[in-house]
Amino acid sequence: MHSPVVLGLDFGGTKIAAAVCEPNGARLGATTVDTLAEGGARATLERGIGAARGLLASAAPDRPLAAVGVATFGIPGEDGVALAPAVPGWSDIALGRELREAFAGARVSMATDVKAAAQAELAWGALAGCDPGIYLNLGTGLAVAIVAGGSVVLGRHGASGEIGYNLRSLGDVGLPLGERQPLEEAVSGMALLREASALLPYATGAVDVFTRAGDDPRMARLLDDFVAELAFHLVNLAVAVDPERIVVGGGMVRSWHRLETDLRRALEAAVPFPPELVPAAFPFDAPLMGALALGTAAAREAQSEGAAA
Repeated sequence: MHSPVVLGLDFGGTKIAAAVCEPNGARLGATTVDTLAEGGARATLERGIGAARGLLASAAPDRPLAAVGVATFGIPGEDGVALAPAVPGWSDIALGRELREAFAGARVSMATDVKAAAQAELAWGALAGCDPGIYLNLGTGLAVAIVAGGSVVLGRHGASGEIGYNLRSLGDVGLPLGERQPLEEAVSGMALLREASALLPYATGAVDVFTRAGDDPRMARLLDDFVAELAFHLVNLAVAVDPERIVVGGGMVRSWHRLETDLRRALEAAVPFPPELVPAAFPFDAPLMGALALGTAAAREAQSEGAAA
């Protein structure tokens, strides 16, 4: 009888990535397709499932599927995905039930993309053995994941670490979300692009700010303000959690040399016991790695339960 495999599936705002691995994490194959969000949630889900089935057929033919780990924008649940505006209608997709039906017989484990990334760093990367630790995602959006007791903290509604909703000033106290600017709209890749585009009409991403900050005073001020506000919230989080290490992932890690000094200085100046600050082991494909980590953990659980029975 053929040994089982594990599938990792990462639903992103612009692309869907899938990978197949052995239960020990050894990768057998991977594929990527465009999300095509304009086609809507149902089409996005079907593209992901189709890509995953094709990958299983080519990379692990005739091998049973033990588990599926899933990372997604938003907070996934059996009957919907909360806080998921990237694809129209994604919040109404019963993601858990749909995936269990699509991959019948396999155990399905789901998490937000950032929590999945933290799971990968906990299992195989820079958060291994840290208790507690913080994973900071600096990409298109902004969020963190907290690791404690060997697990990623979910929170009551799965929304632990969603610091993109943080208040930015005393004047924000008591205001609903629609009447204030949440942190993510000021400190994130999309926020940097928006601000840069007002100054550089040809700007295509946050990378333009980092690249030009050395010789363009406008970009330098924009970046200084960005890092200062990020540091403010990261310091407060570190004071609250008292982490052993803060691990930073996401696209902006490509400019780690520009971020590290100011963030480290802020932490060392204000946190009673300053944590280590390091780049992630998987800075750019962490959600997919996290999906595989979720899947391998689910496969181990299923195997243990089977042995106990």
